[in-house]
Amino acid sequence: MPMTDLPFPEAVTGRHFQKLSDGRVECRVCPRLCKIHDGQRGLCFVRGAQNGEIVLTTYGRSSGFCIDPVEKKPLNHFLPGTPILSFGTAGCNLTCKFCQNWDISKARQFDKLQDQASPEMIARAAEQVGARSVAFTYNDPVIFLEYATDVADACHARGIKTVAVTAGYITPEARPDFFGKMDAANVDLKAFTEGFYKKLCTAELEPVLETLKYLKHETDVWFEITTLLIPGQNDSDDELKAMTGWIMENLGGDVPIHFSAFHPDYKMRDIHRTPAETLSRARSIARAAGIRFVYTGNVHDAEGGSTWCPHCDALLIERDWYELGRWNLTPEGDCGSCGTHIPGVFEARPGTWGRQRRPVHLGTAA
Repeated sequence: MPMTDLPFPEAVTGRHFQKLSDGRVECRVCPRLCKIHDGQRGLCFVRGAQNGEIVLTTYGRSSGFCIDPVEKKPLNHFLPGTPILSFGTAGCNLTCKFCQNWDISKARQFDKLQDQASPEMIARAAEQVGARSVAFTYNDPVIFLEYATDVADACHARGIKTVAVTAGYITPEARPDFFGKMDAANVDLKAFTEGFYKKLCTAELEPVLETLKYLKHETDVWFEITTLLIPGQNDSDDELKAMTGWIMENLGGDVPIHFSAFHPDYKMRDIHRTPAETLSRARSIARAAGIRFVYTGNVHDAEGGSTWCPHCDALLIERDWYELGRWNLTPEGDCGSCGTHIPGVFEARPGTWGRQRRPVHLGTAA
């Protein structure tokens, strides 16, 4: 077949797929295991079948670049105060009705994507703007695994770390390939019931829990967990107790958890914004379960946004939204008051990026 006749002429060959006896190809990157014929796309819309292979149709194309504070990912125990170059592509392997980035993750028009951005271009831009890390975010990087891992290689060659902001919906086969290139991750644990995942995300909870256990017990990836609390959907005391109890039993008390406020968006505009009281209640439940670092997000809450010593209750990292204030950690990452070691990836001094958010065009990154 001439190159111009290919259904996806600019695509790159993907990894983790299997040819089926009926002529279809099964994508094995995420648990959906989409089985598609040549010329068709999977549910994520960016992975398709071509010449009996799975191909990635968005390799080298981004929906935009921005320099953020790393706390916005959110990561509170990974290089606090430093800038992170963030980007995504298009599409998603979940169908969340409450998606807060729906214009990107639900995109079916590739004209939303910018011109080609090679892995080396991204790594070089991150270096030029002084970003300490690069985040794969806005849409789930699992679906652009080949692109994300190549960018990670280019970044690591320049001493720049990489961060995956993901729902953790990935197969056991693809996990080592993907997370083996990541220095940190924030995993979106959307709820703690199969009913929620099925009804609002057309997905399953169990693969996400398996990803969390994999990260904890089989990798050195620093990871934190975020749950967007939606009124009446996943914010009951019983569900929060079950979730935090599972985290304690399977991951331990050192994995930071972020409870974030929902705002009406996409297909769930009829539900009110999450009250600040709900986040405080969730934080209290998690702390009572034994989780030592619990944060609130998308609200102004100095206490819930700051890091406190779990042993002596000293204020360790003061936060006002994404702005850092008092710093009470030793260069070794210990509490400056009692010496308790605080888990995470810390440096002797915090970064000073603050809350600024700056769009970046790769051609003018310098």
